[in-house]
Amino acid sequence: MTQEETTVAGIDITPKQDGGVIKEILRPATSEEQPTNGDTVIVHYVGTLLDGSEFDSSRSRGEKFSFALGEEKVIKAWDIGVATMKKGELSRFTCKSDYAYGKRGFLDKIGPDATLVFEVELFDWKEDLSPKKDDSIIRRMISKGEGTDTPNDGATVNVHYIGYYEDKQFEDRDVTFVIGEGNAEDIIEGLDIAVKHFKFNEHSNIEIDAKYAYGEEGNAKFNIPPNARLKYDVTLKSFEKAKEIWRMDAKEKLKQAELAKNKGTQYYKSEKYQIAVRQYKKIVSYLENESSLEDDEEVQKKSLLLAAHLNTALCHLKTNDSHRAIQACDKALEIDEQNVKGFFRRGQAKMNENDYKEALDDFNCLLKFEPDNKAAKNHIIICTKKMKDYKEKEKKLYANIFSKYTMENAKLESNCDDEGNVFDNVGEWNNDMAKGMMSIPQEMEAFGEKMPETGTACQSHEDSDDNE
Repeated sequence: MTQEETTVAGIDITPKQDGGVIKEILRPATSEEQPTNGDTVIVHYVGTLLDGSEFDSSRSRGEKFSFALGEEKVIKAWDIGVATMKKGELSRFTCKSDYAYGKRGFLDKIGPDATLVFEVELFDWKEDLSPKKDDSIIRRMISKGEGTDTPNDGATVNVHYIGYYEDKQFEDRDVTFVIGEGNAEDIIEGLDIAVKHFKFNEHSNIEIDAKYAYGEEGNAKFNIPPNARLKYDVTLKSFEKAKEIWRMDAKEKLKQAELAKNKGTQYYKSEKYQIAVRQYKKIVSYLENESSLEDDEEVQKKSLLLAAHLNTALCHLKTNDSHRAIQACDKALEIDEQNVKGFFRRGQAKMNENDYKEALDDFNCLLKFEPDNKAAKNHIIICTKKMKDYKEKEKKLYANIFSKYTMENAKLESNCDDEGNVFDNVGEWNNDMAKGMMSIPQEMEAFGEKMPETGTACQSHEDSDDNE
């Protein structure tokens, strides 16, 4: 049936063809674009009973209505009906109660088993691709891609994109990059995340919040200020999927884990710590549940996993994420309960969180296995001093509180004024340990290791973990 014919006689659009939702097009669409399940659609609607009495209207409120299509956030008739609409279309849907509010009705507006009529106008839609579904990465599809496949983690993609800030173009590129490693090619994180959802030849507009773009620093090269939300016009020209882990045998997993370790090392040296962490996480995903390895290969597996956790901890220390650094060290020490670097880095992280007692425990544990370790001895001195300073401040705080309490009681008894009797604000005690964190050469020297020659594969502390 043609679109013109449906404007005269409604059609049954229910999957069961049971007459539950009848659609009539009142005004044809302005384009061929259609939303898909998961999109947040933006509409105006007017709801009436069969006798024409109105029970609800977004137009009367003067505010468009939006909902996630196909996710049962609205009555069945809406999920079914709006999915058939195109941009700019105005349609009428006659909905039997089974597809509306059924036998229960709705408050005092809609009685049991009521058939409802909705006039709906579809304005636009958006799809939230952000990890936390907070509208920080929004896709508006211009033309659908081909097939059903999308790039996976590690896939190599070729895209063309144009970047805009406040409708002013600042970038126009054809670029090839690896999903999850876009930063290596100066691809912002939001684009890296978004392209993973594209199909071959898809063309979409992507709107990206600052936290997945250039953040609080902005980008001087492109004259983008801090906290700027950006827009991109993106086309996925081609992609080659990475081999899925479940398709790999044990030897392939070992090989891929070694490659991930080497990539992680290079990203670490380039101070691209987030991408480095993703590489170390790949090692864990490849090998954590692999139980078929034996002898030397099993030793290699444990060495790679140990390096992955220790290097992850180092990256988190660099980005001041002490909590995750501690978690990574915990996992490393589960593999090797005598690992001195696991104790050392966990001690550093605990100091950064002002947990001096537990930090001291870690440094002392380290000395049980390496009694002459200079780094641990140095940190024990610093940690002990920090504990003493903290106790002194705590003592002063309680003394001031007691003094103020005594003076307040005295004022109540003598009715004296409080001029000059102002309680000093001690403030929050913060540890600056991270600022004084040892450089990689200093740390290696403290652990009795030698810096490799320039140009070798091992130029940082995390690589020394791999060669133990």
